[in-house]
Amino acid sequence: MASTNTTPTKQAYDELQWAYDTFKQKLFGGQLPYCLITLQREKNTCGYFSAKRFANQSGVVTDEIAINPSYFAVSPLIEIMQTLVHEMVHLWQFHFGKPGRGRYHNKEWADKMERIGLMPSSTGQPGGAKTGDSMADYAIEGGLFLKTCAGLLDEHFKLSWYDRFPPSVAVVSGQNCYANQLQGLPNEATLLIANNSNAMVEPRPQPQTIHEPTDVKQTRVKYTCDCDINIWAKPNIQVRCCECNGMFEMQL
Repeated sequence: MASTNTTPTKQAYDELQWAYDTFKQKLFGGQLPYCLITLQREKNTCGYFSAKRFANQSGVVTDEIAINPSYFAVSPLIEIMQTLVHEMVHLWQFHFGKPGRGRYHNKEWADKMERIGLMPSSTGQPGGAKTGDSMADYAIEGGLFLKTCAGLLDEHFKLSWYDRFPPSVAVVSGQNCYANQLQGLPNEATLLIANNSNAMVEPRPQPQTIHEPTDVKQTRVKYTCDCDINIWAKPNIQVRCCECNGMFEMQL
């Protein structure tokens, strides 16, 4: 891995590439092509796959796997690795299978997920539907995915850089994800970055040209989603839950 005096860009992307290469070999038999991994703070998504998104000046085309760093400081490391592998299965299906129409996660995708140790679930919890437009997943205990993650942790894998100002929806998602319930994992797999310290997550600074009222209680209202997760935010915003994929509804 990179030394401590490497640039933040190289260190962050070297770590993601290390994870990609490991999963490529252990879960896909080295079969996957390379892609361009990006960090994207896109709302309402933990990550995505975009086929043939980039090209170089020689005309070579490659796919994109985007990972949302807003979750790095507030989600278990296992959960972030699940997002990466989830998108790698989309990449695998694009090149070697038959993807569903649009955003649909079909049976071929679901079967591949199970074979490598991730259970597809529309809720991210046991009992959810295995196919659909909006799909999460959870790690199968004793499965190949968790064994591969354990090997990464034995090699002291980590994500060194994180977003200091994660949105509340990311915090809530990290607190409620199924990875927190897994048993028998190395401590590093379920702990958040920096040993689960909340001190690293700081209030988002407001632009100096915007003057917010000092009375927070008057400027925040309660929202609840279909799986009964609560958040507090400004009135009339639109937020989607990563767990149930439903919109948070304002509670009057």
